[in-house]
Amino acid sequence: MSKKSPDINQLRRYAIARSLFKPTALGTAIKRLGFVQADPMRAPARAQDLILRHRVRDYRAGELERRYPRLGIEEDCFVNYGFLPREALPLLHPRTARREWDAKTRRHAAELLEFVRQHGPTHPTDVLEAFSHHGRQPGYWGGELNVSTQLLDGLHYRGLLRVKRRDGGTRVYEAVEHPPADDSPAARQARAEALLDIVVALYAPLPAASLGYLTSLLGYGAPHLRMEARQAFRQAKARYAHASVDGQTWFWPADENPASRRHAPDATLRLLAPFDPIVWDRRRFVRFWGWTYKFEAYTPAAKRTMGHYALPLLWGEHMHGWANLRVEKGVLKHELGFAGASPRGAAFKAALEEELQRMRVFLGLER
Repeated sequence: MSKKSPDINQLRRYAIARSLFKPTALGTAIKRLGFVQADPMRAPARAQDLILRHRVRDYRAGELERRYPRLGIEEDCFVNYGFLPREALPLLHPRTARREWDAKTRRHAAELLEFVRQHGPTHPTDVLEAFSHHGRQPGYWGGELNVSTQLLDGLHYRGLLRVKRRDGGTRVYEAVEHPPADDSPAARQARAEALLDIVVALYAPLPAASLGYLTSLLGYGAPHLRMEARQAFRQAKARYAHASVDGQTWFWPADENPASRRHAPDATLRLLAPFDPIVWDRRRFVRFWGWTYKFEAYTPAAKRTMGHYALPLLWGEHMHGWANLRVEKGVLKHELGFAGASPRGAAFKAALEEELQRMRVFLGLER
């Protein structure tokens, strides 16, 4: 317990400062974050690129995909799907899926895995051609998918395949084997605690309810450690620094001080990805900024209140609203929305134009 509890303003400044660290090299930034959530939608760029552009020197859209094979990172499941440092894999694998395959599916999966082992790095189109007889089945979001495509996903999730690289955004797989893990109760508990440490390091400071929710999401990346993760959460007060602020318990890494004066905000305006660590926790977002941010990409257009892919607009320590961006004939267009009164004056206009110019360079729209 801290000697003196921080107030909500100090927690907000701390959250921004610790996440928006000084831009560094790409591999270093990913290691410092611990996890970068991925999303295939481009509006105007993929979420992982929008997250990294604030934290990597001279970052350009698509750079993560281009440099992935040389970075010592992996595409895998954590609390969501995304990118992790390779050294985190022993915490997640060998992974036991919640749902067992039936005999037919296991047979098809074994055939497909052997095909990849024999052929080396394998593009999904090669698999579809070789296993068209597997047929199709309903997809998660409606429609139908090739059975072989779903088997690739399943083998990747189970740790039998890894993403070698991407070709034009499509995952190219190769076979992989993870060493057996110490399955003793103490070792399992230690792995669950280490995973929760990554969560706290990425998203702190966290209200207790948010930490509990993220603990449940660890069941995606480590379903075999669900009970151990819950135990780690129950012991959070013994593991992390914490304080009661405005009637809620908040957690953060034990060696950090939210009340430090070094967390002073700068005057930079930033457009953040919907899954950026600063805005990911919608519960915390409301506590910090007093309004509800909505991700409406999958909401029918007529029911949207913020737009298709609203990027939260952070200026200094204040979240004034959001922006929707699009590229038309090589020109970046923007539309702004505000949670309250829109900022006025030359300072805001200059800060906004500087961020839009950074976005143009990031997207490669400048000659």
